[in-house]
Amino acid sequence: MTTTAATSSASALTLDAIRDGGKKALARALSALEAEDGSLAVARLLDEAAHNATAHVVGLTGPPGVGKSTLTNALIRHWRANGERVGVLAVDPSSRFSQGALLGDRTRLDTDPSDKDMFVRSMAARDRLGGLSNEAVAAIVLMRALFDRVLVESVGIGQSEADIAFATDTVILCIQPGSGDSLQFMKAGVMELPDVIVVTKADVGKPAMRAKADLEGALSLTMRKDKDWSVPVLLVSAFDDTGLQQLIAEISRHYGSLLESEKFLSIRQDQATLWLLDRIRRKFGEIGLAQINARELIHRAGGPFMAEQMISEDLSQRLAKKVDDL
Repeated sequence: MTTTAATSSASALTLDAIRDGGKKALARALSALEAEDGSLAVARLLDEAAHNATAHVVGLTGPPGVGKSTLTNALIRHWRANGERVGVLAVDPSSRFSQGALLGDRTRLDTDPSDKDMFVRSMAARDRLGGLSNEAVAAIVLMRALFDRVLVESVGIGQSEADIAFATDTVILCIQPGSGDSLQFMKAGVMELPDVIVVTKADVGKPAMRAKADLEGALSLTMRKDKDWSVPVLLVSAFDDTGLQQLIAEISRHYGSLLESEKFLSIRQDQATLWLLDRIRRKFGEIGLAQINARELIHRAGGPFMAEQMISEDLSQRLAKKVDDL
């Protein structure tokens, strides 16, 4: 896509046009988000999407090889069988050469290309060890307005998983028995992030039970992000379907608890604030952050992405003036 073409497509993006255009229109829109990140047209679209979010966003994270794609397949099948529209964002490590998604998680997902209510997109983590680039967050925001469920499968570096917590509603942490990951996560403080913990490959028996016990012990010593929610530790095996229905039930129960406690709106507001702060930090550093009141600017601009436009223009002009005065 040339720059001219990308600009043209970005300027024409609206939620209604994407809905009417189906999967092809969404694919083009996501490409435009990547090509035109930071543009005025993309900011308007993303704020429109943020105001029209309908989906429950589930984050799936954990080390490579733990079985995230297998669980993703199981969740897709269940939600589609219930008639829910499902969007999947599979975030992979980046190629050093092209900066594109290195593994291409779509190849590991068993999906029907003709299913109009099912969409999968692979995106690169780029330079984000936590797994979610600006473009990935933008994709989540857009897909939230188009589906009933959005599932985000993160790159899973191991100890840098925090990004997924500020872009999703329910975080599932996957750990493989006998790998030593549970001990590493305890040291890294990752245990504060998940809403559900899954010990995969539970069919191995005693090592899985030992990992479950270790994790439950670690949780008892961990500060909980939600005092009203007790994080379940589940044994799951894709080999014999052990625990899959329990996992599905716990995901729904957590979502229901957010809605019933009226925390959902607060979580979404916090997410918007964190998106804005993260973008400004990456552009202008801590000095830029010290110049702004994020919540006030989001309210004034009508959303975090238009707020970023306002702040970036203002700070760029002030920096340019300082340079001229030197």
